Amino acid sequence: MSSYASIQQPGSSIPIWIVDAFTATPFSGNPAAVCLLDVQPSRDWMLRVAAEMNLSETAFLRPLEDGMYELRWFTPRVEVDLCGHATLAAAHILYETGRIGEQEAARFETKSGVITAYRDNGGIRLDFPSEPVSPLSPPEELIEALGFIPRFVGSNRLDYLVEADDEATVRGLQPDLALLRTLQTRGVIVTSRSKATSSYDFVSRAFFPAIGVDEDPVTGSAHCALAPYWAKRLRKDELRAYQASARGGSLTVRVEEDRVMLIGQAITVLSGRLLA
Repeated sequence: MSSYASIQQPGSSIPIWIVDAFTATPFSGNPAAVCLLDVQPSRDWMLRVAAEMNLSETAFLRPLEDGMYELRWFTPRVEVDLCGHATLAAAHILYETGRIGEQEAARFETKSGVITAYRDNGGIRLDFPSEPVSPLSPPEELIEALGFIPRFVGSNRLDYLVEADDEATVRGLQPDLALLRTLQTRGVIVTSRSKATSSYDFVSRAFFPAIGVDEDPVTGSAHCALAPYWAKRLRKDELRAYQASARGGSLTVRVEEDRVMLIGQAITVLSGRLLA
């Protein structure tokens, strides 16, 4: 298969950025690479670039008609159907580079339908599909891998969602990643209500070893399940969320019928050009 560079003009290169998403502080939140294309490369080329970037996700943007952008997401191993932090990173780059005006919406055509992003009080609001979970009896491998008895286990088309008794259990969790990798799911989200003194409503961590991401620092798509779950449990439509990974990151989530608004900040930490 031809490389992307082979269908470009001689000497051309491809702009790429690394953006820390769901944070306003460099070297925290969740880093994503954003690659801006002007033609359609092969899937194999995009996967090779994602492996080279070696981040949980690389976003590939390509302009379409009427101001729309095609948006695809790749881990170092596979293409995925939905990714929040890389969408936030992609929208951030479009606004920061002036490709979209501050008062305009960024519109993306994706494998999960059309996703829209807007500027929102210094951050960016993503309009994502809600992905509520349904309760189920957990497989033994899930309980063994996590090492605690959950308050609740559910699943949607993407992940398991597991509620722990308290925040300390979530923060101290050291799951058996090899065992999690055997489950027939994208990943496992572990969550609890925040401790009483916290400024957040709930905390979470997210593990995706089956797609090459042992623990994701801050996972927008996981909050498409977490938001409707905690909105119902806490009887609130808008909640503050913290993902308690080593890097850590925060966002506001708001449930609006069958949609979830993910509101967060992002910061560019690297800008460069791909030569291959």
